[in-house]
Amino acid sequence: MSGPVGPAEVDAHFRRVVGALRAQPTRDPREPLRSDTHLTGAEALKLFDAQAGSRHLDFAARSMQARGQGFYTIGSSGHEGNAAVAAALRPGDPALLHYRSGAFYLSRAAQVSGADPIRDVLRGVAAASTEPISGGRHKVFGNHDLAVIPQTSTIGSHLPRALGVAFAIERAKRLGLESAWLPGSVVVCSFGDASANHSTVTGAVGAACHLAHQKLPLPLLFVCEDNGLGISVRSPRDWIHAAYGNRPGLCYLTADGTDLAAAYDVALEAAGHVRQERRPVFLHLRTVRLMAHAGSDVETAYRAFGDMEADLERDPLVGTARLLASAGVVSPEALLTRYEAIGAEVSCVADEVATEGHLSSAAEVMAPLAPRHADRIAAEVSRSAERPDRLAAFGGRLPEDEPPLTLAQSINRTLVDELALRPEMLVFGEDVAVKGGVYGVTRGLRRAFGTARVFDTILDEQSVLGIALGTGVSGLLPVPEIQYLAYLHNAEDQIRGEAATLSFFSAGQYTNPMVVRIAGLGYQKGFGGHFHNDNALGALRDIPGLVIAAPARPDDASAMLRTCLAAARVDGAVCVFIEPIALYHTRDLHADGDERWLAPYVPPGRWTEHHVPLGAARTHGAGDDLTIVTFGNGVRMSLRVAGELAVSGVGCRVVDLRWLAPLPVDDLLREASATGRVLVVDETRRTGGVSEGVVTALVGAGFRGRIARVASEDSFIPLGDAANLVLLSEDTILHAAHALLTRP
Repeated sequence: MSGPVGPAEVDAHFRRVVGALRAQPTRDPREPLRSDTHLTGAEALKLFDAQAGSRHLDFAARSMQARGQGFYTIGSSGHEGNAAVAAALRPGDPALLHYRSGAFYLSRAAQVSGADPIRDVLRGVAAASTEPISGGRHKVFGNHDLAVIPQTSTIGSHLPRALGVAFAIERAKRLGLESAWLPGSVVVCSFGDASANHSTVTGAVGAACHLAHQKLPLPLLFVCEDNGLGISVRSPRDWIHAAYGNRPGLCYLTADGTDLAAAYDVALEAAGHVRQERRPVFLHLRTVRLMAHAGSDVETAYRAFGDMEADLERDPLVGTARLLASAGVVSPEALLTRYEAIGAEVSCVADEVATEGHLSSAAEVMAPLAPRHADRIAAEVSRSAERPDRLAAFGGRLPEDEPPLTLAQSINRTLVDELALRPEMLVFGEDVAVKGGVYGVTRGLRRAFGTARVFDTILDEQSVLGIALGTGVSGLLPVPEIQYLAYLHNAEDQIRGEAATLSFFSAGQYTNPMVVRIAGLGYQKGFGGHFHNDNALGALRDIPGLVIAAPARPDDASAMLRTCLAAARVDGAVCVFIEPIALYHTRDLHADGDERWLAPYVPPGRWTEHHVPLGAARTHGAGDDLTIVTFGNGVRMSLRVAGELAVSGVGCRVVDLRWLAPLPVDDLLREASATGRVLVVDETRRTGGVSEGVVTALVGAGFRGRIARVASEDSFIPLGDAANLVLLSEDTILHAAHALLTRP
């Protein structure tokens, strides 16, 4: 061989080698292919069809791209041994698949009546709106009827979710609840050898080992498909075995993925171990990569011809054909005929899907992102547990009978009420259970509802969110806590790349309802520095479909938390609930002892009356001179400034946005128009802060009055009194208000 290995070379090699095989005496296909395997001839023939179908799909994807009819060319050639993994599992076992899992997908589909996997995949390649999982939004391996959860990950970011799904199967069983998966299911997730080095993968495997060490059941099968390459970068020889072959709590098995019989037997062992022991297994499937990484990849730039030729000699499809022919199950001629027939079918379907329609409007593309059923959410908010259950949960004293509450107390009481109402709700995170949270917000929940529903996690935000993703897609209602806003950035892709995309890339067939509670923002009097005073919200605000709540007052916090939980339950919403740390225990507004930052707890009979819909602002005051738009800590500061301005005869109205996504644009425009002057008070940074979105929303809505804004500096927040030098202050707000009021 003197050139690159492309579709023509791979196809010709198969035909040449199989055509040269000699026919053997016929054997009963019900018998094992050889003495050292459980794989029968009949099963091997089914798997050959899946492998050949996957191979021809790769060829078709390259051909469609060349004709301008296809948009995705990362293939599965060389990885077809993963068909054996699908055969070792049940079709109802949830699967989160590597992008080279074409043979797995076809093998899984062959176990389910009515499936049409070749058309599924080709519609994805063509970005056809008829594609059954994403509707043309991405080429993914996914199908609700096949229990294949779609993943767009190329670096293993789906592994924390897989961990969460396995956790959910057992946790639902422990709680006596139904989950989305059949009893006794195991979870399979596949990934590449290069991805095995990513922090997300190492974190998920580490979390699995941690759970196994505690003897907590976790039916999770990791499948590392090791072709020795991360696009152009070689993996060190034997690295996967060295890194994962001796981990406590993790059973490690390995097989040659180019030998179907060996792969099948080890896959059976792996799946059986997970199913019976309910403990994680790491299956190391050694594979090859045929053809380049993708259609645009020039493989000869980084691979020697000898290496490519060596991989071609280990072609798993050739290996399966040789296995079948040498066992006398089918003749070489019949195998070639079968191979050609599958290729003809794929080619025919490719021509058909190339004429199918595509997404044709922005509205059509965005339809699954953020469905909002306001009436159903309002009805869900009105539900409450029965009085005896509430009394038991609250220890005999209902919160509406308590004195007015702080922000932290209000959130705590709302969590109790919602846990009492929703048996599927889980509250978890670092320090939330035994300690009751760093600031006491979750105090008493573990005692009231038990360790199965309120529990501490390991110190890894990726795993915290992964458990939320997995339990949410499995039918539970997770409420994970991220201890501080700065800690979220270690794991933000679990929200951006996994949570927010799932409904988009499954056309709403899969959702992961969740309410992520995050203690954040600044003004802790210099304590803790950046990691305890982070005011960066820009990374969250640009995530499509994400709900971001930022309550400032105790009564709003309670109502908004109920709205988030209802939206998660009704629409599968992904919500981030930002809790201003500095306001957790605040009691006073204008003067010490005035207790005007407290609020009574609203009883269930009035929840409908006090419902706060998504994207609804709250206005304090009715002045005609100035509208101050703000949120979080800015609400209290702005109300104090409004009090000072009132002394000099200036009438203000302070608009608490409450929701940072979706922004309350209609409320903004109404309150801005009432005075004609708007001061946006933004405690986040000037660049990427909330105020940029507010000002743009006002201008875009046609507001023609005066607008000014004040924000914190483009800086991290330092320790001690230096924090005050970069954070927004009441004096700054007051000066900006005077300047705006006097501007011609």
